[in-house]
Amino acid sequence: MSRLLIQNCVVLQIAEDRPTVTLLPNHDIIINGSRIEAIQPSGAANPSQFDEAIQANGMVAMPGLINTHAHVPMVLLRGLAEDVSIDRWFNEYIWPLENNLQEEDVYWGMTLGLAESIRAGITSVADHYFFMDQSARAVERAGTRALLGWAIFSSSGEAMIERTADFAREWNGAANGRIRTILAPHAPYTCTDDYLRAVAHKAKELGLGIHIHAAETMDQTRASIAKTGRTPIQVLEQTGVLDVPTILAHACGALPEDIALLSGYETGIAHAPKTYLKLAMDITPIQSLRDHGIPVGLATDGAVSNNTLNLWEALRLMAMLQKDRAGSAEVMPIEEALYIATRESARVIGMGQELGALEPGYLADLILLDLSGLHHQPVHSITASLVYNTEIHDVHTVIVDGQVLMRDRELLTIDAGEAVEQARLSMQRMATRQPDRRIQTYNP
Repeated sequence: MSRLLIQNCVVLQIAEDRPTVTLLPNHDIIINGSRIEAIQPSGAANPSQFDEAIQANGMVAMPGLINTHAHVPMVLLRGLAEDVSIDRWFNEYIWPLENNLQEEDVYWGMTLGLAESIRAGITSVADHYFFMDQSARAVERAGTRALLGWAIFSSSGEAMIERTADFAREWNGAANGRIRTILAPHAPYTCTDDYLRAVAHKAKELGLGIHIHAAETMDQTRASIAKTGRTPIQVLEQTGVLDVPTILAHACGALPEDIALLSGYETGIAHAPKTYLKLAMDITPIQSLRDHGIPVGLATDGAVSNNTLNLWEALRLMAMLQKDRAGSAEVMPIEEALYIATRESARVIGMGQELGALEPGYLADLILLDLSGLHHQPVHSITASLVYNTEIHDVHTVIVDGQVLMRDRELLTIDAGEAVEQARLSMQRMATRQPDRRIQTYNP
């Protein structure tokens, strides 16, 4: 195993059970193989005893960001569905465009999106899309960490449950454990109760969780009640989906009784505020969820509804929207926002004891941030700068599983030029909508 020394950084540490932040200036981080071995005052370690030493020069070291819900390959569709309602977004743009999707597109879309993610300091993603074996190959090459689920619908047929189960078996634990898998039925309004039951049964059989869109808007919840007498989240409980660890994307339409119900299950919520604002959706009831012990994690959703894979934007928007909705500037303080972005996001993807913290024994997924830019000056508060000032170009170094993926803002595992060119070729074909061949209709 290789040993890596990061010298003279400011280490951001967040308490495990409460949003309390500690900054350790002039500290070194020792990485042995894929895990953090020690964090100690600078100068105690001899650089000659390490395979590599990185001089941080006072940069901030913090856990790599975790994107708890994304459709990374959809960077291919960036900018193709603008200024439309959510029903038109699905019915007239997204699903018709995705009829042109081919396996190779997913590989290059994932590669391009991972390059963007690494530059943004994102080290892990819970991704929910098609042809996920191609996404897995891209993750394997890029060196990042991922929880991958192959999106399926009732219209996909029972055979696709088995196809995605085969994918899950094959790739779970691959790439030195950097790749984990999950089952990914799309949503209660695109999957029948029987289909959801079949997926839940398969997830139990495989010992895996489920990643699903649920109660994305309050209109969806009202439509579900009118049609079935149940909320989308009640549907998930009654079909057994919640009997396994579950990531619920969005839950903006979760009612108080839904939140009380979810508190009895191992469930996490992925919160993507930029998408909600852009599509004029509702906002996840974060405070109520967390008051009930339900973890909430940051998410970008796809670049076709967000336009970027930039969790720093999501972090800022989350904090400010909670203040605005509560009518109080004291809601969602900086420490709480950072806790959600790190430890709580790790809990959402089922890795709360291994990711989201810089502590001995945790996986060595971390980033170095250069706060010397003018937009940070003067730095009265490092934590305030992280939440409200940080831009993608502040990310200097990215390390995943003890391996350096970006050094001095230079990608080391992905040829960005190649990814852009290959994605351009895919985009030319995918930009043609085929509404007569759409795979679904958005009609919750």
